[in-house]
Amino acid sequence: MSYSTYLLLALAILPPLKNPNAAGKPAGPDLPEVMAPVLERLRQLAAQFLQQRVTPADAYRFEQQLQEELRELGRAMVQWTYNRLEPEAATLPKHVRFEAGPYTRLNQKTPQNAWTLFGQIRLHRIGYRPTDKTGDATIFPLALSMGLVHGATPALAERAARLLGATGMTQSQTLQRLREDHGVGWGVKKLRQVSEVVSAALAEQRHETQAAKLLDWLEQAAASRGKHKPVLSVGRDGITLPMRCKGGQLFEVATTGTVSVLDRRGQRLGTVYLAHTPESGQKTMSSQLTRLLRDVLQRGQGPLPRLGYITDAGDNETAYYEKTLCRMKHPHTGKKLEWIRVVDYYHASQRIWKMAEALFGQGPRTTSWARKMQKLLKKPGGVHRVLHSAANLRALQRLGGTRLRDFKKAYGYLRSRIRYLRYADYRAMGLPLGSGVTEAGCKIVYTQRLKLSGMGWEESGAQTILNLRVLQLSRVWDAAYERVLNQFDEAQVPGQPYGSAREAKSVA
Repeated sequence: MSYSTYLLLALAILPPLKNPNAAGKPAGPDLPEVMAPVLERLRQLAAQFLQQRVTPADAYRFEQQLQEELRELGRAMVQWTYNRLEPEAATLPKHVRFEAGPYTRLNQKTPQNAWTLFGQIRLHRIGYRPTDKTGDATIFPLALSMGLVHGATPALAERAARLLGATGMTQSQTLQRLREDHGVGWGVKKLRQVSEVVSAALAEQRHETQAAKLLDWLEQAAASRGKHKPVLSVGRDGITLPMRCKGGQLFEVATTGTVSVLDRRGQRLGTVYLAHTPESGQKTMSSQLTRLLRDVLQRGQGPLPRLGYITDAGDNETAYYEKTLCRMKHPHTGKKLEWIRVVDYYHASQRIWKMAEALFGQGPRTTSWARKMQKLLKKPGGVHRVLHSAANLRALQRLGGTRLRDFKKAYGYLRSRIRYLRYADYRAMGLPLGSGVTEAGCKIVYTQRLKLSGMGWEESGAQTILNLRVLQLSRVWDAAYERVLNQFDEAQVPGQPYGSAREAKSVA
């Protein structure tokens, strides 16, 4: 049985569409009449294909043509359905109040080009103009209720924003995909308008959806089997981003934050990501990260997880630990929380190699000693044994100039951070030894989308993309968009067959 036959059968089986408010509905063809031409083309397409010798090229063309016709069928159905949501203008009240202002109904429906997942449709809707002619825009209750974003339906707006924020995508690639998949002929301006609205709306839902995701992972971690306590692991790091300015382009430091949950076996269940454009002092990142942590700890049930802060020893990372995490109190008991700070093992290893090169120069002795010290660093008391070995070797050699300066700098880095380099203890507690998740976060959040060849960014454009990416990578996109749809502003004129969150009341 051909696909067109299935569609015709479905139409025959389904009960007739019932108008919830038939009086005053626009005249025009019924849905079967609208669909009939496309269904006939589908039937002919299948018949022609069955009458010829099958080749790979023919099969390819058949599926391509079938996809186009099915999209046209969906477009026709969407257009027919949306244009029957409103009755004729004469059946609706002449005057309404909306957001405390009076509006007067226009006498006729006005058309608008709207974009859907199936392509462009012509939407006819009723407008209400401000009665006192204040200059406010005419409202269209149907468009408000449907949640149109610059003429795009919520389904298409979500699709466009998701594509634009995806790894490796550019504006031109996004527009091409929209044309190929949905028959949408947008330009850059329209894409930016839609994505900015969606990004801002999603950003408002980021905190709640990420908190809920972390709480879900913590429940899974608590129920897991293993010898360790569940871990809430926090990290943050900076990355340079090409930012446009009047003089050209500057590379400034943007920031990434991560919050991960590890189960009792030390396995990472998931990570949520935060990202913000370059900002002096990174105050926004600190504020968002702190709010997320406090909310998760406040709403969590049962014993607290082990709290770990795993970063490099950068200035902003250190300041956040000393000024915020060290002062954070238990949301229920008021007691100071015990955050375990871990300075990233990879950065500590780099200092070992710096000392090795200062002591031995380039050669096999450098490699041999450095690798031995890296292994030693992970053992109990490891950092003390590494420093002792390095000090003894330095005493046997006469270092000077650059080699002495490099040795002292690397040695001082380890010596001043001894209390954060207890890797054997961290491993015994099920804590990560490195900040790989956060550094990888910089790569997947920024490098794979915002640092492609030739890219430069203004702050607003970069943050638009970052808002989209952190939701995708945190695996909370669908939950966040559902919250956006549920909280979307709507307007209703009495007599309309659709629901509302805000009502424009009829007046005499």
